[in-house]
Amino acid sequence: MQTGSSPESGRSDQNAVHLEPWSEGDLVLLKKLLGDPEMTKHLGGPESDEQLTQRHARFLRLASEGSARVFKIVLQATGEAVGSVVYWERIWHGEPVYEIGWEVLVAFQGRGIASAATKEAIARARSDGKCRFLHAFPSIDNLPSNAICRKLGFTLIEECDFEYPKGSFMRCNDWRLDLSRGG
Repeated sequence: MQTGSSPESGRSDQNAVHLEPWSEGDLVLLKKLLGDPEMTKHLGGPESDEQLTQRHARFLRLASEGSARVFKIVLQATGEAVGSVVYWERIWHGEPVYEIGWEVLVAFQGRGIASAATKEAIARARSDGKCRFLHAFPSIDNLPSNAICRKLGFTLIEECDFEYPKGSFMRCNDWRLDLSRGG
């Protein structure tokens, strides 16, 4: 799979990405993503090494069980891992849905990488066919992630209080994408 920028966008192939399954060796990437204060300013702050080790083990377990799809985002040109995109099954308002989340390292933000990787993850969620709807819950203050939702065709449902991380609530936008439509 190749996802990249079109010539009209003015972005180079240096920003083309592909998704690879999360693996045992990706704990270092997870620490860069969720252990950094700048990366987690919209997520309640950085996680401890212990929390990150537990999250990494959970990612591997959930992926092997099939209840989550966990990917690292890799630059095509260099093979460098620059982020992650994850979607998983959950119950929201009494209905089974997918929830999706993404992160891209600060040095690689603003290049369309998160949009391209999330678009590919959406295609995979659509082909998995387990849930009709996919939801994203970016903080209302996270303008770039809200813009990604808008750009990728999500519908803004409502503002809501959302628990993340466990025990901490934040104000989020509930964005929903109907996976039974389009492609």
